[in-house]
Amino acid sequence: MANMEWTTILIAAAAGFLVGGVWYGPLFGPAWMKERGFTEEELKKGNMVLIYGTTFLFSIVSAIFLGHLLAHFGEMSARSTMMISTGIALGLIVPAIGTNYLFSRASLKLFGIDAGYWIFFYAAMGAVFVFFG
Repeated sequence: MANMEWTTILIAAAAGFLVGGVWYGPLFGPAWMKERGFTEEELKKGNMVLIYGTTFLFSIVSAIFLGHLLAHFGEMSARSTMMISTGIALGLIVPAIGTNYLFSRASLKLFGIDAGYWIFFYAAMGAVFVFFG
């Protein structure tokens, strides 16, 4: 149910990237900024080309490895593909950032925002692999 075609990889990466735009924009942007202690002015001072460009490259890397993993299972149902995709977030990403947030004393609200993002990020990429797989 997955493939390693570059078109699919790029679409999956774009899907995950777009989740971030919606998640940290209209859905949870203001709450995330408050929890991180950022103002709009501070965020605008960042190197947006570097930040967004590198983020998209990281999305491509994630899509490559997700596609590679899914391709090793051979033909799978949509349900199995989505379980593996979201399972990566739930079983690997969320516990990893949770550990970091505990030691850095980050708020539970911030953890929820960021953990939710990663679950939807991998779900979006999984959906692309279901559709194009």
